[in-house]
Amino acid sequence: MAELAYREPEPKIIPGARGDWEMVIGLEVHAQVSSEAKLFSGASTAFGAVPNSNVSLVDAAMPGMLPVINGFCVEQAVRTGLGLKAKINRFSRFDRKNYFYPDLPQGYQISQLYHPVVGAGEVLVDLGPGVARKVRIHHIHLEQDAGKSIHDMDPDLSFVDLNRTGVALMEIVSMPDIRSAEEAAEYVRKLRQILRYLGTSDGNMQEGNLRADVNVSVRPRGSQELGTRCEIKNMNSMRFIMQAVEYEARRQIGILEDGGSIEQETRLYDPNRGETRSMRSKEEAHDYRYFPDPDLLPLELEQEWIDAIAAALPELPDARKARYVADYGMTEYDAGVLTAEAETARYFEAVAGGRDGKQAANWVINELFGRLNREGLALEASPVGPAQLGGLIDLVGSGEISGKIGKDVFEILWTEGGD
Repeated sequence: MAELAYREPEPKIIPGARGDWEMVIGLEVHAQVSSEAKLFSGASTAFGAVPNSNVSLVDAAMPGMLPVINGFCVEQAVRTGLGLKAKINRFSRFDRKNYFYPDLPQGYQISQLYHPVVGAGEVLVDLGPGVARKVRIHHIHLEQDAGKSIHDMDPDLSFVDLNRTGVALMEIVSMPDIRSAEEAAEYVRKLRQILRYLGTSDGNMQEGNLRADVNVSVRPRGSQELGTRCEIKNMNSMRFIMQAVEYEARRQIGILEDGGSIEQETRLYDPNRGETRSMRSKEEAHDYRYFPDPDLLPLELEQEWIDAIAAALPELPDARKARYVADYGMTEYDAGVLTAEAETARYFEAVAGGRDGKQAANWVINELFGRLNREGLALEASPVGPAQLGGLIDLVGSGEISGKIGKDVFEILWTEGGD
């Protein structure tokens, strides 16, 4: 399958009072693994359950309870790595990351610092027809999620819900290859799209299933030196990611142009004020006193098992987009719209089967998607199925009815149904 040709965009330049600057961004994306059970226990991962109802004795850190690895979560991490063209590490190991917080019953988080399950990979971030940024993945590791502290139910008390405790996360760590707020948001969007195609995470940001820690630094235009970075924690919205990056870059530029220096720290974004604020000084690995978890054996993966997962991978967005452009002669933009979600692509292919692909794309994008957008409906709620729309396209294509009458027939199909 031929790939589409892309060129990388120039870094975004930010004018300052004393010269031009550019930003350097890297992201750590935490994606909840699509699994019915947690990483080290059989407790449910169902969203919206009664507080503290999806909690096993292991999750609650009861004395003597030992973790048992969920093999399916490992498989999902490997599948994700293969989808990102990454190296799969046949040997990996779990470590304890030690810190105290009320929603972390064990007093440590089980993670993978020294030997992650997935190594270097890449993501191609689409920024327009013929333009894309290649973002390198440093590694992907598996880790447990923590619980949730709730501070707004009582004026004097805080509550803890441990339902999320022990839920499997993939932390996908990028290299500092991103050069603008828009690229950062598009990177998260593209990563989410790939995860959803693979079925390894649903990427639901509203439910906290996809969150990003965004590392931002600035440097003078043309410099190759990396500046001191600040990390903006727990971003769960593309719009907020862009706003936070823009604010943080300009904050750092202001400090540097006034002769100050940037302190490496962790910050939070306040969407009401549109600004980041200091949360704590940035911790280093030694602050967490990492050491190998003595309750868990290392993971040793067989190459045959990895190859079987690779052989069963679905067609991914970039390959499908290139195929639509090549096979159907459509524009990159239209191909991007039709491949945005796997469900969208399946619907289109059901309509286009044996028909003119460009004509099918026009009807799906302009008539169907346009009407869905106006009605505020998702594709699965469409009253017009692919067989109905395909039949309508056949009538127009054969000249039996005109395109204008076809639109009238589409309206009847939408409101009254039928063939």
